[in-house]
Amino acid sequence: MSVILHDLCGADPAHRFSPYCWRVRMALAHKGIAHEARPWRFTEKDAIADAGTDKVPVLRHGGQTVSESWNILGYLEDHWPGAPTLFGGEGGRALARFVNTWADAVLMPAVVRLVVSDIPAHLAPEDAAYFTRTREARFGKPLAEVTANREADVEALRRDLHPLRMVLRERPWLSGPTAGAADYIVFGPLQWARCVSAFPLLTPDDPVHAWRGRLLDAFGGLARNAPAQDHG
Repeated sequence: MSVILHDLCGADPAHRFSPYCWRVRMALAHKGIAHEARPWRFTEKDAIADAGTDKVPVLRHGGQTVSESWNILGYLEDHWPGAPTLFGGEGGRALARFVNTWADAVLMPAVVRLVVSDIPAHLAPEDAAYFTRTREARFGKPLAEVTANREADVEALRRDLHPLRMVLRERPWLSGPTAGAADYIVFGPLQWARCVSAFPLLTPDDPVHAWRGRLLDAFGGLARNAPAQDHG
């Protein structure tokens, strides 16, 4: 059965930048699952309406549709049990669920406040108008004001990353001896930022920067070869 991933893109269909889609793309590569990453834009809601959502990622596998990155990771693990594991067992799945919650509740809000004003420039006009209108309503201010103090605000993000830093000083991956779901979950927001903004979130001497580099080079440079603004 064919596998299709609806994957957020900008005006250029090759520019894929959703943090949640990147989690899934890395997981698909990890498990070696052949698939089509189909470009999708913010205003193309009808293309995924049958999945009961208006956001990507959406995975299609035969007649099944699965939405939300965490649900898709579990689906991939359960339906391709013979492929390399994302979780390393149920204990690892439970721990990755905690990491997913932390990334969504702490990491994503910190990152978005540093890069959100850079995103409209990469979108088609109708998508840029939609994105700007909805995000300014969410923040209650112009996007330029959200990121106006990012030179100082980035220090808060770097402090938030300290638990990762402590682990990555001791071993190369969050998931254990090899990369896994926890790594891809945290990597997604950082890859999103480098795809849409040249503003540097990490310093070159940070163990998190080195870990990100290892993931950029994984799977034949899947993430590093994607169109990006931050080439560090």
